[in-house]
Amino acid sequence: MRCLVITGASSGIGRAIAVRFLRDGFSVVNLSRRVCPESEVDTLCCDLSKPGAVDGIKKRLRARLQDAEAICLVHNASAMRRDSVSDLTDAALRQVLELNLVAPTALNQIVLPLMKPGSSLIYVGSTLAQKAVPGAASYVIAKHGLIGMMRAACQDLAGRGIHTCAICPGFTDTEQLRALTANDADTLASLAAMSAFDRLIEPDEIADTLAFAARSPVLNGAVIHANLGQRER
Repeated sequence: MRCLVITGASSGIGRAIAVRFLRDGFSVVNLSRRVCPESEVDTLCCDLSKPGAVDGIKKRLRARLQDAEAICLVHNASAMRRDSVSDLTDAALRQVLELNLVAPTALNQIVLPLMKPGSSLIYVGSTLAQKAVPGAASYVIAKHGLIGMMRAACQDLAGRGIHTCAICPGFTDTEQLRALTANDADTLASLAAMSAFDRLIEPDEIADTLAFAARSPVLNGAVIHANLGQRER
């Protein structure tokens, strides 16, 4: 049995990844606040932005992975807020870091001991993992940190036959993006125009990219920008 463990698969890119891995014959375990709508996905409900959330599902998750011949662990859950370095409060930053960095670290400590050679550890980053834009300070900080975590994992897992990499999507047509833009047609069109293909990315495209990365040890330690090519202005 091959198993996908993914965070945030109740919608958007995470749901598309879950569907793709189901099609590839994986069992899928989702960790999120909401249940994944896909009936074949086993959701362990938890709020990863809360300290200690992973501890509450530790025993159940280990039980589901005991017989897995290979595991793909995907750190996908994230949240983007409008904030800046001048108004970012300690509490707000801690909550963002809890979701984006602390919870993945705790999850690694549960799942990595159960991973056999041929398993993979994939981080879902962002174009903003290696650059910044105004008004997204906490997101930029967290995604830069996620790339550091992936690179540390690459070094620490050397010799175990487990590979890791980061997939960094550009503007993808998800519920989160539409909520962030208030589903404004003009704003969405301006974001689409930033792509060399003049369109938003489909979640299925990111899922296909991630599925390829999960079976490709040659990408160990790589940061892959999956953004259709962004126009430089």
